[in-house]
Amino acid sequence: MSFFKKLFGGGNSAPEPQAEAVAYKDFRITPAPLKEGDGFRIAALIEAEVEGETKSHQLVRADVIRDREEAIAASVRKAQQMIDEQGLRLFG
Repeated sequence: MSFFKKLFGGGNSAPEPQAEAVAYKDFRITPAPLKEGDGFRIAALIEAEVEGETKSHQLVRADVIRDREEAIAASVRKAQQMIDEQGLRLFG
């Protein structure tokens, strides 16, 4: 099965339970590693309130990590790095 089918819902595997959201600066990070073969692709949803509206950015990286908990931690770290580098420009 191709990466894009898995990414956009064409997979037939059961979804992993959602990880708990993490507050970082004025953002909310919800780690959501994607099952990829025998590992997990780094992914997270980054959200923030901007002028009364919730804005979101879906982060998906090429990195695949075998352990789900490690993938969750790596997803949070990568999202924090993006927030530090881009701030609200993530949404524009």
